Amino acid sequence: MIRPCRALLGGLLLLGAGLVQAKDMQPITYPETQRGPVVETIFGEQLADPYRWLEGDVRTEPAVADWVKRQNAVTQDYLGKLPERPWFARRIRQLLDYERFGLPVKAGKAYFYTRNSGLQNQSQLFVRTGLDGAPRMLLDPNSWARDGATALDDWEPAHDGSLLAYTVQDGGSDWRTIRVVDAASGKVLADEIKWAKFTNIAWIGSSGFLYSRFPEPREGQAFQQLNTGQEVRFHRIGTPQSADTLVYATPDRPELGHFAQVTHDQRWALITTSRGTDNRFELHVIPLGRHGKPKGWTAQPLVTGLDHDWRLIEGMGNQLWFVTNKGAPRLKVVATDLKHPERGFVDVIREREETLERAQIVGNQLILNYLKDAASMAEMVSLDGRRVQTIALNAIGAASGFTGRPGDPETFYSFSSFNQPSAVFRYDSSTGKTQPFAQPKLGFDPADYGIEQRFYTSKDGTRVPMFLVRKHSVAAAGKAVPTLLYGYGGFDIALTPSFSAARMAWLEAGGAFALANLRGGGEYGKAWHDAGRLHNKQNVFDDFIAAGEYLIAQGVTPRGGLAIQGGSNGGLLVGAVVNQRPDLFAAASPAVGVMDMLRFDRFTAGRYWVDDYGHPGNEADFRVLRGYSPYHNIAGGRDYPAVLVTTADTDDRVVPGHSFKYAAALQAAALGPKPHLIRIESRAGHGAGKPTDKAVAENADVLGFLAHWTGLAVPGE
Repeated sequence: MIRPCRALLGGLLLLGAGLVQAKDMQPITYPETQRGPVVETIFGEQLADPYRWLEGDVRTEPAVADWVKRQNAVTQDYLGKLPERPWFARRIRQLLDYERFGLPVKAGKAYFYTRNSGLQNQSQLFVRTGLDGAPRMLLDPNSWARDGATALDDWEPAHDGSLLAYTVQDGGSDWRTIRVVDAASGKVLADEIKWAKFTNIAWIGSSGFLYSRFPEPREGQAFQQLNTGQEVRFHRIGTPQSADTLVYATPDRPELGHFAQVTHDQRWALITTSRGTDNRFELHVIPLGRHGKPKGWTAQPLVTGLDHDWRLIEGMGNQLWFVTNKGAPRLKVVATDLKHPERGFVDVIREREETLERAQIVGNQLILNYLKDAASMAEMVSLDGRRVQTIALNAIGAASGFTGRPGDPETFYSFSSFNQPSAVFRYDSSTGKTQPFAQPKLGFDPADYGIEQRFYTSKDGTRVPMFLVRKHSVAAAGKAVPTLLYGYGGFDIALTPSFSAARMAWLEAGGAFALANLRGGGEYGKAWHDAGRLHNKQNVFDDFIAAGEYLIAQGVTPRGGLAIQGGSNGGLLVGAVVNQRPDLFAAASPAVGVMDMLRFDRFTAGRYWVDDYGHPGNEADFRVLRGYSPYHNIAGGRDYPAVLVTTADTDDRVVPGHSFKYAAALQAAALGPKPHLIRIESRAGHGAGKPTDKAVAENADVLGFLAHWTGLAVPGE
C-alpha cells in the first residue's frame, strides 16, 4: 500500500465451532476462535472488539500462532479438494515459464539488469560491458535462502559503474538490509546497513551513498512498532554503519519521513520530506562541492509547507526541473534556478487534459509519460517545452521506464498490457528510433484476446472507466461468463493495463476480467483522488458496486457469476462492498486488506494512511470510518458470498491482525452456507519479494476458489 507484543487478553470465552455446507463438498468445521471481553466507549458509542488478541505477533504470541495453524489446516484441506485448483496450478506455472527482463540501467560502460529464466523464485542481477557485451551474473538471490523468500529488492550502481548498492528483503518484510558489491569482481563487500525502510539509494561519486533509516525497533517489535523518526544518513564505503553521518532529520517532528536524491552532475542533493501518503512535500537542497564532496551537509529550504506534489526530474548546474501539481491538478513541468531563487519556478510544460505521470531528461530532451483514460502515452519535447515527437506505443497498455541522464540520448522503457507480458525497448532520443532489447517468447497468442475500454455510470452520475478483457471467441458468442472484477481506488495510485499469468489462466478457462478505475486513484489527477478519500471514501465503494451492476446488466457476467478481488487498500474495498452488497457477488478474495479502520494507525506504517482515511481519533473522521470498516460492519442474517481472505505472517505494512480479526468475525456470524476462510502464508509479506513457488500456489488457491463459486469450468474438468 501505501508508500510508504500484546499479552493474550484475560477472561477469554470460547466460541462454538460453526458448520457450513460447501458447494458439492463436505461441511466445513471452522476452528474455534476465542472471544475476548474488550468493549470500548468511543465518542459515546460502545464498541466490542472480541478478537483484539489476534493483533498479537504470530512470532511471539503462542495463542495467535496456534490459531493461524488451525485456520490454515482447515483452509488448505478445503482448497486441496477443489477440482478447479490443479488446473490453475499447472497453467499458471506454464504461463510464467518464459524469460523476462527488467529495465537496464546504464552506469559508465556497464549495463545492469535483472533476468528470470522463467520459474526461478527470484530474478537474478546481470551486468554486461557495452550493449552487446556478454552477460555476467552479478547477484543470485536464489542462493540466499532455502525457501526462496529472501529477495533482491532495490539496487543502484554508482555513476561510474564500479560498485552497486542493493537492498535485501527477507520474508516479505518492509525492512531492508543494504549491501554493496564490486561490479568487476562480483565480490560482496563488508558494508552492511540495517533498519533501512522506505528508502532509495543516492550515490555521491563512488565513495558512498545517501539512504533513509528508522531507529532500531524495541526488542520483539520490529514487525508492529510504529515507524517514526526517519533520518537520511551518508554511508562511506568501507566504514561501519555506526560511522554513518547524519545528513537530515527532524527530531522535533518525528512523524515526518525523508528520502534523498542526487543530480547526475553531482552538484546537488535533494531531500524530499513528507508526512503521510499524500503527495505533499517539502524540499531542501544540499550543495555538493567539487566532485560531489559535501560542504557540511547544509540543507537549504527550497519548498516549504507540505502543500503540493514535487518530483525531481533532474538537475544540470544550478537548474532543477520538477513535476508538480501546484496550480495544475493534472500536473505540469517547472524549472528553477538555484542561483536566483527569487525568480521562483517557471512553467516549462503546462498542464494538459491528460494526467502527467512522470518526466525524465534523456540526452537534451524531456520525455513525458501521460495517462489518458488510464492508458499510457509518451512524447518527447525540448528542454524549453517545444514538442518534438510522439513515441508510438500502438496499443492499450502501460509504458514505464524512460530513465536516462542529460547528454546521453539512450533510454529504455517497457510496455505491457493485459495480453502482453512486459517487453523492453531501447529508445534513442536523438534519432527517435526504437529497437527491441528483450521480448518474451509466449506460450499463448496475444491476438486471441481482446481489450476494450468502457465507461459506466456510478451512483452519483460520475463516469468511470473500466478495462474489459476476454477471448475474442467468448465476446463473439455473446454469452455471459464468470467474471473477475478487480479494483483499488486509493492513495492517488492509477491502475493501468498489466500482464498477470494468473489472470491469463482465468481468461484461458473462458472467464472475463474487468479492471475498474475507481475514484481515489490517480487516473485523472488530484480531483479524482480527492473524490475517493477521507469523507468521500464511499464514492469508491459506490463505483465498484456500480461496476459489478454494469457487468451483469450488459450481459458480460451472469448473476451468481461475479467474483471480486483487491489487495491492500483494495482488500479494504472488497471487505466493504461485501458488507454493503453481499447479494451482488458470488465470491470474493480480499488480500492483505486494511479491515479494522478504527485501529489501523497504531501499527507500523499505518499512521501514514490518515491522509487517505482520516484520523480515527477525530470524531468526524471516526463516524465515517465506523460506517464502512469491514471488521465492524459484518451483519449476520444475510447470505454472504464465498470469501477467501489472504494475508501473510510477515506483512509489516498492513499487519495480518487486520485479516485475522476480520476472518474470525466472518466465521462467527450467521452469513449463510458459503465458506468464509483465511489463507495465511508464512515467510511472506505485503507482496513484494514473494518467490515464484509461493505466488503460483497462492494464485492457484484463490482462482480455484473463485472459479468454483462462480461456476467457471476449467478445461478438461
